[in-house]
Amino acid sequence: MNILVCVKRVPDPAENEIEINKDGSDIDREDLVYSVNEWDNYAVEEAIQIRDQHGGSVTVVSVGDEDSEEILRREMAMGADQGILVSDDAFQGSDGLGLATILKSVAESGNYDLILAGAQSDEGAAQTGGMLAALLDYPYASLVNEIQVQGGDKLQVGREIEGGNQEVNEIELPCVLSIQSGINEPRYVGIRGIRKVSGVEIPEKGASDLGLSEDQVGEQAARVKRVDYFHPEMGEGAEILEGSTEEVAEKLVELLKSKGGLK
Repeated sequence: MNILVCVKRVPDPAENEIEINKDGSDIDREDLVYSVNEWDNYAVEEAIQIRDQHGGSVTVVSVGDEDSEEILRREMAMGADQGILVSDDAFQGSDGLGLATILKSVAESGNYDLILAGAQSDEGAAQTGGMLAALLDYPYASLVNEIQVQGGDKLQVGREIEGGNQEVNEIELPCVLSIQSGINEPRYVGIRGIRKVSGVEIPEKGASDLGLSEDQVGEQAARVKRVDYFHPEMGEGAEILEGSTEEVAEKLVELLKSKGGLK
C-alpha cells in the first residue's frame, strides 16, 4: 500500500512561550523552536506500521520553506521511505483551501492508495484533510484512532466521537483520513537515524511543477484571511481555584452549591 502523509513544521509548545507580536498580525516567531506537528507524527507512525504489515511505501510531504526539510528528514529517520518538500513564494498566505489545493496536486502526481494527515495543526482549524478529500473526491474520515486493513481495497476505521464513544466505519480505498493523537505510540528517533538520512536528496516542487497558477493559491486566492490576534479580556467575577486536585474539587462543589448549581 502506497501512503502519502501530510506533515507540517510548527512551533513546539513544550519549548516556547507563545506571544502575540506588536501589531497583532501573528504570533511572535523570533527565536521559536520548531518541530513536527504532534498529530502528524501519529499519522506517520500509523503509516509506517501499515506499510510494515502489508507492504508498500510511505512518502511524507510538507508545504513550507526550506526549513521544513528538517522535519521531513526526521520523519524519514523515523521510517518513512521518502520526502517531498513543496515550497514556493506563490504559496505564501494560502488559506486552508489553498493548502488543500497544493496537496491535491501532490497527491495526483503519485499513485497513492491512502492519504493521512493529522487531525489538526498549530492553528487548530482541522479543515485541510476534509478539504483535500473533497477536492480529490475521495471518501474521508476524521478523528481516526484505529485502522485495520480489510483486503486490498477497504479499511475498517474507528473514530472518536462525542461522549467518549467509538464509531466504526468501513471505507474504500483510495481515501483520506485525519489521524487523532493516541492512535499509537510514535517511535523514538535517534541521532543515528537522522545521520543516516542526512544525505538523502529530497525533491522540491514549486507551483509550476504542480501545474498551479497564482489564482489558485497564495494570498490572492485566499477566501479566509487572518484579521487579528489578541488575548480575550478576563471576564468579571472570574476566580482561579488553587490547591491540590482534591482541594480544588471540594472548593468547586461548594461554589456550585452556593450558586444553586448543586443541592
